[in-house]
Amino acid sequence: MKIVNFISRWMAVIILAAGIFAMIFPTVGSIVPASWINWMLGVVMLGMGLMLRLDDVRIVFSRPQDVLLGNVLQFCIMPLLGYLLTVIFRLPPDLAVGVILVGCCPGGTASNVMTFLAKGDLALSVGVTTVSTLLAPFVTPMLVWALAGTMVEVDILTMFISIVQVVIVPIATGILVRHYASSFADRVAVYLPAISVIAIALIVIVVVSANQVALLTSGITILIVVVLHNLLGFLLGYCASTLIGMTRPKRIALSIEVGMQNSGLACSLAQQHFATMAMAGVPGAIFSIWHNIAGALIWGRNRGVNENQSQNGI
Repeated sequence: MKIVNFISRWMAVIILAAGIFAMIFPTVGSIVPASWINWMLGVVMLGMGLMLRLDDVRIVFSRPQDVLLGNVLQFCIMPLLGYLLTVIFRLPPDLAVGVILVGCCPGGTASNVMTFLAKGDLALSVGVTTVSTLLAPFVTPMLVWALAGTMVEVDILTMFISIVQVVIVPIATGILVRHYASSFADRVAVYLPAISVIAIALIVIVVVSANQVALLTSGITILIVVVLHNLLGFLLGYCASTLIGMTRPKRIALSIEVGMQNSGLACSLAQQHFATMAMAGVPGAIFSIWHNIAGALIWGRNRGVNENQSQNGI
């Protein structure tokens, strides 16, 4: 159990270390076949399904306006930001497609962890993540087609099927297991955060090692784009929810939901549908590393501020 807690606690450091290790020793990527990316992402999504409870579904119906707003912000801000950044930085098509892919993906489960750490509205965060994930088979392919269709051929139907296979089916399986074997799900749930971290770290290793040479030549540019994509997502999500008049816990939750993406899905889609574009999976891999670091730095600090305010009666 100590190992599980250690892995969960040091998630950002472990994923960063995986990326650095793959850069220094690119041959390590050959140990894990690229075809495993889908299976590893499926494991993460299975874990999400196992963690879902009835209360998580109820939030969607008890606070539909909040959840709807979160999803509108999620699927408007990040896709458009991704597209604008590719234009501003004049990224080559393979990197541009990768950045747009990241922006068009739903929120990831890491956003729920960060919302918890930041003392945000956790129920809202889980509700938005759940709905955006369920909408992803429909919304993500359409957005990728609309924003990247001039750069590469986008098969909407095939992408829809891929997302259903690697996201919806594992989540549905997890929900069924939770419903019919709740005691088993409770025992397994303890290990799920650590398993998810390991799976994402392996995905990062595969993508980074396969593109080590290209990263050395264009790594600074794409790193800047990924950092801006994430930080601007945090900022615009917070500002938009503030303008609407939401409470601080809700603003925190929606800021994190907007800024943190299911970058593992972006890597999977790049590997399946844009394999001829060598660097298409790189933005997703870098985003997987960076958004965990940024989330820990920004929202971990925010937790300390909230605790101090609570102690002072604020």
